Amino acid sequence: MRGFRSTLALLVVLIGLGAYVYFVASKSDDSTGVKRDRLFPGLSSDAIEEITVKSESGDTTTLKKVDNKWTMTAPVQARASDLDASGMTSGLSGIEITRVVDENPSDVKDYGLDAPALEVAFKSTGTNPSGKLLIGKKTTTGGSMYARKDGDKRVVLIGEFHETTFNKSTFDLRDKAIVTFDRGKVDGFDVVKGATTFEVVKKDNDWTLSKPVVARADTSAADGLVTALESLQMKSVVGATATPEQLKEYGLDKPAAVVNLHLGTERTSVVIGGKASDDTVYVKDATRPDIYTIQQTAADDLVKAADDYRRKEMFDMRAFTVTHIEITRNGKTTAFDKVKGTGDNAQDTWKRVSPAGADPDKDKFQAFVAALADIRAMSFVDAKTKTGLDSPAATVVVKFDEGKKEERVTLARSGADAYSARTDDPGAAKIDPTKLDDALKSIDDFTGTAVK
Repeated sequence: MRGFRSTLALLVVLIGLGAYVYFVASKSDDSTGVKRDRLFPGLSSDAIEEITVKSESGDTTTLKKVDNKWTMTAPVQARASDLDASGMTSGLSGIEITRVVDENPSDVKDYGLDAPALEVAFKSTGTNPSGKLLIGKKTTTGGSMYARKDGDKRVVLIGEFHETTFNKSTFDLRDKAIVTFDRGKVDGFDVVKGATTFEVVKKDNDWTLSKPVVARADTSAADGLVTALESLQMKSVVGATATPEQLKEYGLDKPAAVVNLHLGTERTSVVIGGKASDDTVYVKDATRPDIYTIQQTAADDLVKAADDYRRKEMFDMRAFTVTHIEITRNGKTTAFDKVKGTGDNAQDTWKRVSPAGADPDKDKFQAFVAALADIRAMSFVDAKTKTGLDSPAATVVVKFDEGKKEERVTLARSGADAYSARTDDPGAAKIDPTKLDDALKSIDDFTGTAVK
């Protein structure tokens, strides 16, 4: 009987605890167990179409949503920061009242609400409310701020973290991008620096240097310039207009460089001027009067030499894509084919096909092919440079991508320097001499073409 009573008592306790959890804990909105009201009940962030912010700095800025994009309409017409605007609309719809401090205050000066530090007015569509948020002092204990909404006498507390959301200057609320464009339409760019100009064009996702010479382009470098333009951010706004004297002062009368992005027949251009400070320079969008500053490092990313956009790898092939190699050394040509393995877990091998001879060691030959693919240009030289390529140390012809592509690369030495050239690139490239020595040693091992 005693055991039954103990069980019954325990059951009553559990039922009581469950009831507490359901009726108290599950009904609360936070860990305090207090259900919080929203300052603007029924407000949907998506319904807000206009915001006017008076920040602590004294700036008053108006943003308006047009076609689901935020635009700054005052104090200037400019693109607005969608991220910051959306943060404010979400903040307004989600503000919770931590506590009601005074239902009907006779004086709001003690709360800093006689001259609010922050004011955020908003207009909404449909049945959603419009209104104004007034934010005063922070509490002495920290963590909260005094606030009220226009038309409501109550002084309430809201979370101090809201200050970060709403305390935005005009510059804070601008879209910081210098230029905007559809990346999918990009089909080239050119850079004008003083009297020199170079151009890189894109076709079917392949980049080619087209001026001042036609040469293979480095895809990552070309894509990198497009990305640098896309992510170019202003550090400050200098002004919307400039006199000829000011343009000269900013170095924009005779720019250090102009970067023109090609989008079909259209152009998006960034004009780069002189130094604004030790780490910033003046710039402008060529189609707009506004003048900005950007980081010097960002400008450096845009103003590179033509050779920086040339492909540095002497071979386009990769070791795993090669199917045929012909090597000419000391007047003798030796050819090798890759033979696909058959059966389970079979590996490809290399076979010497001309002239007859011993097949190379598979692993050593694959390492040799990988070493060839790793030969890179350290710099490019013109036709006047003595390269020794008129009498090359070796010529390598490679077929790859199932035999669909072919390339010919010559290797030579001139004194202590080493050079390489391709039939589809102008001039020659200076390469690492040790790379050449290693390649020639491997060639001699596999072909028996060393000079006796």
